Amino acid sequence: MHRAILLAALGLGAVAVAAVVVGPAMSRVEQPDFRIEKQDGDVEVRAYGPLIAAEAEVKGQRREAINEGFRLIAAYIFGANQPKAKIEMTAPVEQQKQKIAMTAPVTQQGGGARDGDESWTVRFIMPKAWTMETLPTPTDSRVRLEPIPPRRFLAIRFSGFAGDDTIREKTDELRRYAETHGLAIKGEPVLAFYDPPWTLPFMRRNEVMFELADGAAG
Repeated sequence: MHRAILLAALGLGAVAVAAVVVGPAMSRVEQPDFRIEKQDGDVEVRAYGPLIAAEAEVKGQRREAINEGFRLIAAYIFGANQPKAKIEMTAPVEQQKQKIAMTAPVTQQGGGARDGDESWTVRFIMPKAWTMETLPTPTDSRVRLEPIPPRRFLAIRFSGFAGDDTIREKTDELRRYAETHGLAIKGEPVLAFYDPPWTLPFMRRNEVMFELADGAAG
């Protein structure tokens, strides 16, 4: 009995060690560059340069939407394109809810929620080595390539499992921070997930980000 318990404990220990080693290795991929203009604990004001995203708009609840969007874009970078080129994986995977708003810029508009059916944009940022001219054309019309202009974001970083309650809590925290510090935010929050699903909770990197309106103080 004691031997079985010992072996089980050793087995769990080996799984934990493997997760510690493999998780960071899998997430050690290219990430978009940014400049930190201000840092206050887990909150940062960031400035990003121009980027290119491969993205897909999918409908459904948040978890099923990001899984479907991930599948579509992963297929694109693994060869579902012309001329079947391979593109390096990057981090994070970003997810953003889309809403129709009369005052929103065109880039923020999309399908609204109806009967619990929400519309989400899921995106990968393309590696810096590629340009709009050199990136292969997706063979699936649901995947599109979008140039993204320089932008500034208010971001909060956290570990653990990014469940809906935690995301809601961090989103509210970021809204309060923006209000307290006189920062004008716009659009829906961008959710960013950096790690494969087997990464141990305390080693995970998740973020909620709000784009800052033009001229917002840093």
